[in-house]
Amino acid sequence: MKDGPDISRIAALIGDPARANMLTSLMSGKALTATELAVEAGVSASTTSIHLGKLEDGGLVVPTKQGRHRYYRLTSPDVAEVLEALMGLAQRTGATRVRTGPKDPELRLARVCYDHLAGEQGVRLLDGMLANELITQDGNHMELTSKGQTMLADFGIDLVSLQRLRRPLCRSCLDWSMRRSHLAGALGAALLDRMVDLRWLVRVPDSRVVRFTARGSAEFARIFTPSVLNPQSFPHG
Repeated sequence: MKDGPDISRIAALIGDPARANMLTSLMSGKALTATELAVEAGVSASTTSIHLGKLEDGGLVVPTKQGRHRYYRLTSPDVAEVLEALMGLAQRTGATRVRTGPKDPELRLARVCYDHLAGEQGVRLLDGMLANELITQDGNHMELTSKGQTMLADFGIDLVSLQRLRRPLCRSCLDWSMRRSHLAGALGAALLDRMVDLRWLVRVPDSRVVRFTARGSAEFARIFTPSVLNPQSFPHG
């Protein structure tokens, strides 16, 4: 037996189809009940309880009791990032679901990956920040520049509070549909929250899809397109 992390245990937990469906349904960042997860997994309530016990013991989900119900969510953003990367691998190797739906193009355009923006728009966001030298990247290491700090403060991001968190400020997450990286970490989450506050986008109920409003799409393109950043024009409120 080799020393180091045992990936086979985590892989076995994720690899079961019912548990995989439960985990991916929690990638929206929304907590779900066992009943809701049973529907997502397509299994009985008793079987769901067994699966959730294994996922909880494995450190992948955590329950919260509220009233008569127990709500489950992913334990941390890195679980979602692993799932996102596995979805990209499944897509590349042809391990895809047979049925597709009308939301598939929307998922590819813009969706939530636990608590940050993913899809085509998520990749555009990171590309724009890198091109405008707001973030530097060296391999897997990402760092916010002084220019980026100024821009984000003007954009309404509370960097002081973010930097107090134990979570990494900037982190890349491999996008399953684009097969390139989007921005995760505390900053990725804060930017998504800010865009929601500005009503640039709305979340589709019971889905990971987010839809940009006409104004939001225009503002997003105007502010985060490479070489057009203008702090004087940042929205406030």
